[in-house]
Amino acid sequence: MRHIVIKDFTEQKKLPMKIAFHGAARTVTGSKHLITLKNGKQVLLDCGLFQGMGQETDAMNAEFGFEADKVDYLLLSHAHIDHSGLIPKLVKDGFRGKIFCTPATKDLAVILLEDSAEIQRDDIRFINKKRARQGKPPIEPLYTPQDAQDALPLFETVNYGEWFAIEKDIEVLYTDAGHIIGSAAVHLRVKEDGETTQVSFSGDVGRYRDIILRSPDTFPQADYIILESTYGSSLHEDIFETADMLHKWIEKTCVQKKGKLIIPAFSVGRTQELLYFLNQLSIEKRLPRIPVFVDSPLSREATDVVKSHPENFNNRIQKLLQVDDDPFGFDGLHFIKTSDESKLINEYHGPCIIISASGMADAGRIKHHIMNNIGDGENTILIVGYCEPSSLGGRLMNGAKQVRIFGEYFDVKAEVGVMRSMSAHGDYDDLCQFLACQDLSLIKTLFLVHGEFDVQEEFQRRLLKKGLQNVRIPERHEVYGLG
Repeated sequence: MRHIVIKDFTEQKKLPMKIAFHGAARTVTGSKHLITLKNGKQVLLDCGLFQGMGQETDAMNAEFGFEADKVDYLLLSHAHIDHSGLIPKLVKDGFRGKIFCTPATKDLAVILLEDSAEIQRDDIRFINKKRARQGKPPIEPLYTPQDAQDALPLFETVNYGEWFAIEKDIEVLYTDAGHIIGSAAVHLRVKEDGETTQVSFSGDVGRYRDIILRSPDTFPQADYIILESTYGSSLHEDIFETADMLHKWIEKTCVQKKGKLIIPAFSVGRTQELLYFLNQLSIEKRLPRIPVFVDSPLSREATDVVKSHPENFNNRIQKLLQVDDDPFGFDGLHFIKTSDESKLINEYHGPCIIISASGMADAGRIKHHIMNNIGDGENTILIVGYCEPSSLGGRLMNGAKQVRIFGEYFDVKAEVGVMRSMSAHGDYDDLCQFLACQDLSLIKTLFLVHGEFDVQEEFQRRLLKKGLQNVRIPERHEVYGLG
């Protein structure tokens, strides 16, 4: 195994097949892993946006670390923005190859990339107004809605469980990763100089016995594995206790304190899980008669996409659909569309539940809801998923007594709660079960990505004890020779 750090593309061409880690390296977001073959062909695994990285975020998203027009194929694991969000910029910068993904991933990507482009546009308008007052020139967004539209014709859908050739000596297999609707682990079988090498990329690994989705599939023996490690040092609470835990927070906040329960939630995955559990509480007549506001137009569109792909549901939901045609709907649910409707929620003074994006509370309408309610001890901000430590959600989760929102400082008087059972990422046990189909002695190198460095170091030690011989934690832009 050769470990090489090279940033000169001319020198890189002299190497054998190699992989370069340009994102989600010792951090969770920004997934981009570039495989370059001996013949110069380039295959990119994901093209995600960095999120929640503080002041460094914009600079990290501005440069890929590789030349977009030299990439031949993009293999997309799933539609979450930290895996797909820089696709429009990739196309804007010259990429013209095919983008392979599952049908559900394409359907989600259509709405997520458009939404991301609109956020870019609106944020830049706001920033440029401030720059104009300061006498500074305007800046450009990473990409525009038109750039997002230009990317869509490049998408080509593939089914789970079927090897397909993208070139004569490059075959690809997608297997269900159980993370969100359409999510996949991506496997490449590459033949060079008469030898075949298999590289497997986990994407984001879901949870076994997930409440909605099928469990992750097994996959063929790999020589090299790129494995996510978001929760590589943690064990989640039992997902089947989630409805009871959610009920306790609703009772405490909305019934006892007569306050608002504010839940930051990603539009894809987490919002649908929350709606499923609230529907369950409604069926069981445990949901109080209070309004539930989903304040995210994107969440409504994403929920419709999820409903349109029941083939991805597990057997439990398939059976539920026989008696309940909408497992994500119930009395008292209100989807908010316009910004004016969103503002009216702040004038509602009774107890209610507000679910809004983003999940890290770093962008979108959720920031306004937190800002308007954080100073009242009757309210609760409930964190239900992963948050980068520097994000607003991360700071609240870590016990900040004061936070900055839209340039102003606010004392944290609302209660802050955390429910770890709802993570769509597998924990340490799930990740180990994902690897259980492999003969560990045959894996030449396992690369840990998508995790905080201290978590990855602990996970690395555990994996080595389990019998893996070579576990690496790449830095951003590091290049490893495969062979």
